[in-house]
Amino acid sequence: MDSFTYVAQAARVIFGAGALRFLAREIDLLGAKRALVLSTPEQADAAQRVATLLGERAAGIFPHAVMHVPIETARAARAEAQRLGADCAVAIGGGSTTGLGKAIALDSGVPIVAIPTTYAGSEMTPIYGLTEGGVKRTGRDPKVLPRTVIYDPELTLTLPLLLTVTSAINAIAHASEGLYAADGNPIITLMAEEGIRASAAALPRLLKDQTDVAARGDALYGAWLCGSVLGAVSMGLHHKLCHTLGGTFDLPHALAYNASHASAAMRRIARALGAERAAPGVFDLAQRHGAAITLRDIGMPADGLDRAADLAVQNQYPNPRPLERGAIRALLQDAFDGKRPVA
Repeated sequence: MDSFTYVAQAARVIFGAGALRFLAREIDLLGAKRALVLSTPEQADAAQRVATLLGERAAGIFPHAVMHVPIETARAARAEAQRLGADCAVAIGGGSTTGLGKAIALDSGVPIVAIPTTYAGSEMTPIYGLTEGGVKRTGRDPKVLPRTVIYDPELTLTLPLLLTVTSAINAIAHASEGLYAADGNPIITLMAEEGIRASAAALPRLLKDQTDVAARGDALYGAWLCGSVLGAVSMGLHHKLCHTLGGTFDLPHALAYNASHASAAMRRIARALGAERAAPGVFDLAQRHGAAITLRDIGMPADGLDRAADLAVQNQYPNPRPLERGAIRALLQDAFDGKRPVA
């Protein structure tokens, strides 16, 4: 076996249907007394439920989290936490709310308890992002990693099916890139393959019954593993293109681009999916469950493909296959057209 370095991300995980009931205990174990509850405006009712559950431990509610964590929102949340004397934050929701919690922790160091209601996986990473003047900057800092994560599949029952599918496939993207990351290792490989398997296996059951708690639990378990992979290694072409395009990029075509240079990873992805090949397997999984399979469907204009290709090769980053502008431009065209990859 080759030499490697593995750094575990320290976090306490409480997992299971009804696990939200343990929240007050977890606040006490942190030694905290006053928790600021964070959510998006759409999940204000969930935030109120959490505050009620916490009782006197709840310092207040800040239901203003939005995508990409604008610096103005982060500053307002930090000011509110300071005004209320909050010594921890509870983030209930998806990546936007977890991201806001991280912004508070980055500045103040207060511990975060994350309660995910999607499969974003952000709760398992030390990665943060802040947007200022329309420019998003990201970084890594161990102090933004939530100290405790409560995975309660009952809290994901109302997640719409389309968001369920896109969120789960995004989790699969984290793990897929972890399998061919330059700084990967055997532990991450095990987590990545199992995360892909659990995420993919949950989707057909949820297509049949969105209220299947066991399937929701499997999807959360997969998200936990895939998020852990994202937090432990560097990401490649797929995530670079996501950042370049400002949203979700078509994973199958990024896998197809790298297939010839990451054969072991592709075999593991295919095995986890129960498919013959990785890229077509992910494409078929997305198509069967109603996810967008073209860049056109997610709002990418045709005249933006050349610019996206230029940006994708502007700065070098770890990727199994060397970055070739022409090949990436062809990849983007295939993704724009929704062409099923063959690699």
